[in-house]
Amino acid sequence: MMLVGGIVSFFLEEYKFNILGSESYLLIIVPLIMLVAFHLTGRQIFEYDSDGEALNFKNRNIIPFLDKPLSDEFPKYKLIKYEIVNLFFVKRLYVTISSKNSGSTMLKYEISYLTTKEVNDLKFSLNKVVKANNEKNVNNR
Repeated sequence: MMLVGGIVSFFLEEYKFNILGSESYLLIIVPLIMLVAFHLTGRQIFEYDSDGEALNFKNRNIIPFLDKPLSDEFPKYKLIKYEIVNLFFVKRLYVTISSKNSGSTMLKYEISYLTTKEVNDLKFSLNKVVKANNEKNVNNR
């Protein structure tokens, strides 16, 4: 939306008003840089639900056409491990679940916009599930 507004403003400035001069290119460059930054940081909205017997992960973007939304739901007993990776300003959650076909599957979620408290709560919840699964596997052997 901002990019379209910037392009329209650029053409109005360039062909009608001509107030800014060569600085009118900023009307296109700034929204384009913001769009690229949104794309690089990944999906902005992350929802996690661990109530009941299933884990539910949803990851979507504020701008719908940038990325396809992710939605995964699977039983808690399938969770093998998880890992949170921090790269400069990008945070990602990698979840490994057991699968009948390939043995295990890795799912990736963007969690860059979560606060430190939210990330700690997520870690606590996932640690609890992984620990329960490990205890159950040890007892079954």
